[in-house]
Amino acid sequence: MSLLKLSNIHKSYFLGKTESKVLNGINLEFNTGEFVSILGESGGGKSTLMNIIGGLDRNFDGEVALNDEVLDHRKEKQLDNYRRGTIGYIYQSYNLITHLTVLENVLVSLEMTELSHTEKIERAKDLLNQVGLADQIKKHPNQLSGGQKQRVAIARALASDPDIILADEPTGALDSVNTQEVLEILNKIAKDGKLVIAVTHSQAVADHGTRIIRLVDGQVKDDEHLKAPYEVTNSSTRIASHPLPAGASYVSAFRHLIYNIKQNSLIILGTAIGIFAVLLFSGLGNGINSYISNQINSLVNPKTITVMSNPSGKKLNNTQAQREIQQFSQDPTNFFISQAQINAIKKTPGTSYIQPGYQLGTYSLSYNNKNVSSSGIQTYTKSYTSNSLSKGSWPTGKEIVISKNQAITLSGSSKKYRSIIGKNINVTINWLSNNNTPVQMKTELTISGISTSSSSVSGETTVLSYSETRSLLSSAGARTDPNFIVVNSKSIDNVDTVANQIRKQKVNGKYAFSVITVGDILKTVNNYVSLASTVLSAIAGISLVVSALMIIVTMYMSVAERTKEIGILRALGERRKDIRRLFTAESLLLGLFSALLGLLLAWGFSILLNNFIYDLIKFNIVQINLANVIFAILASLFISMVAALLPARKASKLNPIDALSAD
Repeated sequence: MSLLKLSNIHKSYFLGKTESKVLNGINLEFNTGEFVSILGESGGGKSTLMNIIGGLDRNFDGEVALNDEVLDHRKEKQLDNYRRGTIGYIYQSYNLITHLTVLENVLVSLEMTELSHTEKIERAKDLLNQVGLADQIKKHPNQLSGGQKQRVAIARALASDPDIILADEPTGALDSVNTQEVLEILNKIAKDGKLVIAVTHSQAVADHGTRIIRLVDGQVKDDEHLKAPYEVTNSSTRIASHPLPAGASYVSAFRHLIYNIKQNSLIILGTAIGIFAVLLFSGLGNGINSYISNQINSLVNPKTITVMSNPSGKKLNNTQAQREIQQFSQDPTNFFISQAQINAIKKTPGTSYIQPGYQLGTYSLSYNNKNVSSSGIQTYTKSYTSNSLSKGSWPTGKEIVISKNQAITLSGSSKKYRSIIGKNINVTINWLSNNNTPVQMKTELTISGISTSSSSVSGETTVLSYSETRSLLSSAGARTDPNFIVVNSKSIDNVDTVANQIRKQKVNGKYAFSVITVGDILKTVNNYVSLASTVLSAIAGISLVVSALMIIVTMYMSVAERTKEIGILRALGERRKDIRRLFTAESLLLGLFSALLGLLLAWGFSILLNNFIYDLIKFNIVQINLANVIFAILASLFISMVAALLPARKASKLNPIDALSAD
């Protein structure tokens, strides 16, 4: 039984309708231990025959049988397995992969075997030692002579322990000394039990083998046996092969990326700048939202809910409720709350207490012939936090808290304004009588504290005690119905639930209350900040689109530059999906490195910006969270994945024969 059998092989090329026959009825058998030279002139069909034997050429008529099993050249997967486990190639032009070292070039074949990582390295080193290159394993192909390159190619061909070694003009580019050494190696390979088939146009080379097949015009003119095949005595266990693991593609992609790091660094930097900008604006939006939340929560108890009458009777969303608050501030008289409504609110589950309050009209303060006027004086409720008070205490009885600006004006000093605490001031408040006619109330109150209301969050905050205010209203014959209620939720997590229950309450079929929480205010503010942040991030994201185009161009250039490498890998047995994965992996690595560099830039810049601004606002204004980081990495990987689709697909569809012949 022969190892390899060719039966009635015909092959033609067509230029338009013109047929050019290259192989015309080839019938040959080959056995192990043979060193067969296929001799013929250029254009005689030698290389075509070798491509058919090697499983690269699928478009021909006839049969190729291995150990009496016919190969189906229509099944690409079968041919991939055949090349991977049975064929080893040696080329005239060496066809080494330039960005890999000598050792790594040999390991390319070994990655498709079942040897362990350590065993692969040991075998690669042993083969290189056998061809006299043990001291050259760390060099790249461009650092080797022609003879050394061919020896690397031989070691690579033997690496996976194939049955058949195909050598295409193996000595064509070598001098006489290296030619002799290579021929001796090929003879030794045949003696070790392999079938060596060498394509050559040199009679001197052919004479070194055991058999010469002369090919003329696509036909076997002569089949001369110079000597008997070498006796096969090697019965060692064959190295099993398997498809290339996914990890090997990523390792190879990483090696190529690092080898061309100068070119790739520009792509990485360009994409990283886009990631950096998106991260920075996202972090800035987070920081501003957090800062506003911090400022509001420091002044207003987040567990409290402000409830007012709803004159419209309509169900109000957050935005509409806030408009009601604006109307309330301008004219609080339309929002009086009855005792029946208060009783209804008390029944709401989840509340710890309710506290009625007054917001009155315009007022004036007078002390030592200095006057200040404003509007919106309120009664103290537990919605205020301790942070709202810079000095003193909240009012009880005949006391009042005034703002810092008011204290400065009344005391006449921006440095000693706190000394006004404990002093009595005259307070005049304008309000309405029970008949809705104007009424003016005057009283003398003691300043118990100064509020921190100079910020733009809450404006001027002047606060009276509820009991004193009610007493003033009653004495003046004014309306004593409260015009807002503060409801305290038992839990901060339950605030929205309590607020929604109050919103749903109806009187005579109409919604009775307008409700607002600190969360509602924050949502509105944060929505605007998030919108601005999103717009800025989207603008920054344009650079990511440009980066994607850069990656696409880079990948297409890489496919063009590495066409021969693709042919080599396919000849070694890599599948289309392996080639596709190789270029996709390289693009993904570009995206990953870009994301990491973008994260590093954003992290460094955020530290600088936070340090610069912290002295002004005592807050880190750039806050990049885990979600931002994950988004940046995923966005970068997605962009690089999309950018790689077309170039990787193009690479995988290249014809191996055409790829190998590329310059």
